[in-house]
Amino acid sequence: MITLEVRGNTKLTPGFSTITLGGPELEHLKPTGFDQTVRLFFPREGQDRLRMPKLSSEAWMAEILLLPKSRRPWVRNFTIRRARPELGEVDIEFALHDDTPASAWARRARPGDPAGIFDMGVTYLPPAHAEWQLLAGDESAVPAILAILEHAPAALAAEVFLEVPGTADIRADVTAPEGVQVRWLARGGSDALPGRLALDAVKKSSLRPGRFYTWVAGEAGLATGVRRHLVQDRGVPKPDIAFFGYWRHGRSSPG
Repeated sequence: MITLEVRGNTKLTPGFSTITLGGPELEHLKPTGFDQTVRLFFPREGQDRLRMPKLSSEAWMAEILLLPKSRRPWVRNFTIRRARPELGEVDIEFALHDDTPASAWARRARPGDPAGIFDMGVTYLPPAHAEWQLLAGDESAVPAILAILEHAPAALAAEVFLEVPGTADIRADVTAPEGVQVRWLARGGSDALPGRLALDAVKKSSLRPGRFYTWVAGEAGLATGVRRHLVQDRGVPKPDIAFFGYWRHGRSSPG
């Protein structure tokens, strides 16, 4: 368990903010790049302090659940967008989903506010036999995919599909190898379910030849839909697909 504090809160676009966390305990975090996932602990609105678990293994969950909600912190999974070990800082990028607990905290977080993290490792594990890669996600997976591209080897060849709420959320400064093609998909004012544009774009795309590795994350329907399409319609081996349902439309995570 690593206890930190907010050092900065930067609005990137209408739908995204970056929270910079820092503190001397970050010396215990080993940055791995790519989609390094952490459990983020942050206080509920009205709590006077953050109560971090004392246990430093997965047993912390039982410890948290024994606390009454008035003292229990929020816990959510996030990707480290960037790490600066020399400064004792990490950036965590938030997709601002309506009034979810994490989005509400990201909007009100100020320097000095407490937070904490627990390292969960990485899920992006491309096999050596992959000739190229397919990366797809909605706004909740944009930070992870951008971090993957930023740390990717120069020889990476990839097709990338990034869905965001609006055109103002499209980034013009994506760092990626030359062999990467990034397609931004903005829902705009449409009533399309999150993830639907990315799923449809993958289905309609003329993908590159050769065996490839897929990493897809975001709304559950997007993750499972891409996997089903690749396996059933394109004959992609299941072991070559990593898929993660970060959230489910219309259902909030338990607290």
